[in-house]
Amino acid sequence: MMTDVLILGAGPAGLTAAIYARRAGLTATVFDKGFAGGQTIITPEIENYPAIASISGPEFSQRLYEQAVSLGAAFKNEEVRRAQLSGTVKILSTEQGPYEGRTVILAGGVKRRELGCPGEAELAGKGVSYCATCDGAFFRGKQVVLVGGGNTALEDALFLSNLCEKVTLVHRRDRFRGEKQLSDAVLARDNVDVRYSSAVTRILGESHVEAVEITNLASGQTARIPAAGVFIAIGYEPDSALIAGQVTVDEAGYIVAGEDCHTNLSGVFAAGDGRQKPLRQIVTAASDGAVAAYQAANYINAQ
Repeated sequence: MMTDVLILGAGPAGLTAAIYARRAGLTATVFDKGFAGGQTIITPEIENYPAIASISGPEFSQRLYEQAVSLGAAFKNEEVRRAQLSGTVKILSTEQGPYEGRTVILAGGVKRRELGCPGEAELAGKGVSYCATCDGAFFRGKQVVLVGGGNTALEDALFLSNLCEKVTLVHRRDRFRGEKQLSDAVLARDNVDVRYSSAVTRILGESHVEAVEITNLASGQTARIPAAGVFIAIGYEPDSALIAGQVTVDEAGYIVAGEDCHTNLSGVFAAGDGRQKPLRQIVTAASDGAVAAYQAANYINAQ
C-alpha cells in the first residue's frame, strides 16, 4: 500500500513530522529500530523547551509518540536496511519487506561518536558505555571515568556523581565547551575530579573494565586511573550511511538541506540533527519536522 510520507527516524523531528503530516490529511509511517524519542529518551532532564519548564526526556518522548499515534500515524519498530529515493515512488526496505511512499522525510538524526582507542570495542558493554542515564545505576558506589566536555558530558557528570563514589572527567581542552551553569555545577561537586588537556588513550581490563590510561596532551605524561566503567560523551556524528550516494551530504556527513528542508532529490526532505544547520536542539528538530511535513504536503498536492 502506498503511503504519502515515509519518515525515517522517530526522534522529535520525525514524530513532529508525523503529527504535521496527519494534520495535513496525509498518511504517515515512522520507522525506527530503537525506542521512539531518539536521543531525547536518554536525556535526564529537558529545561529549554518553550512553555515546559522541566520534563524528563523519557516522558517528553512518550508524550510526543502518543500524540503522533493518536492522530493516526503508524510506527514501525524496524530497521531500514535499504533506501531507494531517486524515483517517483520512494522505497524503504526492512526485514519485513519494502514500503512504498510518495515522499520521504529523513530524520535519522545523529549517533554518539566513539573514542577509537585500544580496549574500547573489546570492552563495549563490559564497562564501556555511551549512555550514562541508561547504565549509570550499574556503577553505584564505584569509580568511573567520563570522557567529554560539552553539555552532554557535563549533564552526565552531574548524573553519575549522584550514584558513583568518584567520577573522573577527562577533557581534551583546557576548559569546558558546555554551558557555564552546567560547568559551575560540575566543578562544585566534591566527587568529580576534572582532568583538563587530557585524553583517554587505552581502556584496560580482561572480562570487564578495570582501569583507564589517560595522557596529558601538553606534557605527554600518562596516568593509570582505576575504574569500573568508562562513559563516552564526546559528541555526535550524523547517521547518514544509509543514504550515502543518493542524497548530498557535506564533508562531515550532514545532509545538505536549507531551512525549507529540501534535499537534492525531488520529494525527499531532511529534518532534525542530521541536517546541516548551526544549532541542534529539540526545538529546532521539532521545527524542521513541521517544515518538512508542510513541504511534503505541498509536493504531493502539486503532483
